[in-house]
Amino acid sequence: MERLTLVILGCAVVTFLPRFLPMYILTRLKIPKIVVAWLSYIPVAVLAALVVPGIMAPEHKINLTFTNAYFIAAFPAFFIAWRTKNMLLTVVGGMAVVFLLQYL
Repeated sequence: MERLTLVILGCAVVTFLPRFLPMYILTRLKIPKIVVAWLSYIPVAVLAALVVPGIMAPEHKINLTFTNAYFIAAFPAFFIAWRTKNMLLTVVGGMAVVFLLQYL
């Protein structure tokens, strides 16, 4: 039982430190505005890295044809996002187009 407790405490430390240390260090530094501006692009880049492969290669092969419902649904979803700037409406609109293309 003691060994299990040590393993759990070790896992907690290993999980906590990589999250806490950068936050602790960066809160005490003056970060240049250009770095802050550059960091603002990271969420968009990560989102694109997660979404684009699912749209363009849903079966692990690139499929940019009209048989790929995800690829087709990306166009109206992009338009909805561009016009409304509303994430929920964009996701629901994209899902509705995929549903219509696959199930009707």
